[in-house]
Amino acid sequence: MPPAHPFDDDKLKEECGIFGVVGVTDAANFVALGLHALQHRGQEAGGIVSHHPDHGFNSARRFGYVRDNFTSQKLMETLPGELAIGHVRYSTAGSKGQTQIRDVQPFFGEFSMGGAAIAHNGNITNAIALRKELIERGSIFQSSSDSECIIHLMARSLQRNIPERMEDALRRVEGAFSVVAMTRTKLIGVRDPLGVRPLVLGKIGDGWALSSETCALDIIGAEYVREIDPGEMVVITAEHGVESIRPFRPQKSRFCIFEHVYFSRPDSIIGDRSVYETRRQIGVELARETPVDADLVCPVPDSGTPAAIGYAHESGIPYGMGIIRNQYMGRTFIEPTEQIRNMGVRLKLNVNRALIKGKRVVLVDDSVVRGTTSRKIKEMILDAGAAEVHFRIASPPTAWPCFYGVDTPQREKLLAATMSEDEMRDHLGVDSLKFISLDGLYRAVGEASGRDAKSPQYCDACFSGEYPVKPSDMVEKGFQMKAAE
Repeated sequence: MPPAHPFDDDKLKEECGIFGVVGVTDAANFVALGLHALQHRGQEAGGIVSHHPDHGFNSARRFGYVRDNFTSQKLMETLPGELAIGHVRYSTAGSKGQTQIRDVQPFFGEFSMGGAAIAHNGNITNAIALRKELIERGSIFQSSSDSECIIHLMARSLQRNIPERMEDALRRVEGAFSVVAMTRTKLIGVRDPLGVRPLVLGKIGDGWALSSETCALDIIGAEYVREIDPGEMVVITAEHGVESIRPFRPQKSRFCIFEHVYFSRPDSIIGDRSVYETRRQIGVELARETPVDADLVCPVPDSGTPAAIGYAHESGIPYGMGIIRNQYMGRTFIEPTEQIRNMGVRLKLNVNRALIKGKRVVLVDDSVVRGTTSRKIKEMILDAGAAEVHFRIASPPTAWPCFYGVDTPQREKLLAATMSEDEMRDHLGVDSLKFISLDGLYRAVGEASGRDAKSPQYCDACFSGEYPVKPSDMVEKGFQMKAAE
């Protein structure tokens, strides 16, 4: 399946979003709404599993957007019950770009004490080794997804009930995982000991919800209660509410800092901080660190907008919508000829010529990955008559791939892995190019003294090359870790 938009291959992709509810009538409808709010985390496919005491487990898995599939009354009637979980997918592990329906989550397994379904956000960094071991012991895999390992490990566990089997399975797993799972009566949520990927708890009437982000709680009218702690498992029933278990040895949290920069929706809350406000503050830090004489600050929509507002406010340079986004550009656009395909970015973005002409323009974007989009946008701005183009990037240079649930190009395809900042500026053909520093980014997310180099407060491996969990599968394949300094 092609990227959602003609130029989105130059953005980092989140793997997926997860959502679950228990104790509400027609739970699957609530899950469909929650997944709709999490669509930005994965547009390739989605799935919902529900349970009803009379009808047992039911599931539906579909390619494409939530709105195109899970708004059908006929389909939703096949998912009855007061307990359901769901998943939206962007493939990182498995058959990337050629997803089979069997790779679409949630995954379901029938155990001796009843069935269970599981939806996973993140990446298991020892999945190849686990899969090899499980297959040698007789497991038969249905998908190419690393997440299926969890179901097989649960099946082989000797523990008495499904939550204990899940604990047992997840102790074998390395990497990053936020998991939402369900049995016939229980909704289960777990975060890995480092808390790399997000998971939050909400209350809806007499029921409960688990979600990747708070914005999905808002859409169903749920009250945000708290984040699930790193290394915490919650087992939730309609009768007894939330039981908290700590199955892992406590470790210092290493939440993904890029959730603040790009992945999460700006109307979500992370760690009691508004994502929008954090991104605006990134722009403020960026203006302090990288001032420039210019006439106009323009965001690259939509992800650069809050940072551009912060940059304009701090620098005193007027803010303007120099680039307008076509809101109706979807993945179904027909690309019949090479000529149409070469229009690329113009199908999605158009320059506000009257505003741009003759101006020295600061373009604020969230990241530079391959640089292909940045070049095209720069050309559009110059074609519209801009006098100068200055790029300001609301994250440090992305120089290392992520192995914890984000689709990152191979290291040699990352512009910052092979070029200095000056070389990148010349490659993009702009008057200046500056990134926020790692310390500046940490200040923007609330760490007043910046990054603790000895014990970083976040996972920032994509910028620093310092991986909190060794990506053992990739190292086995020949990936070269950064040498210890």
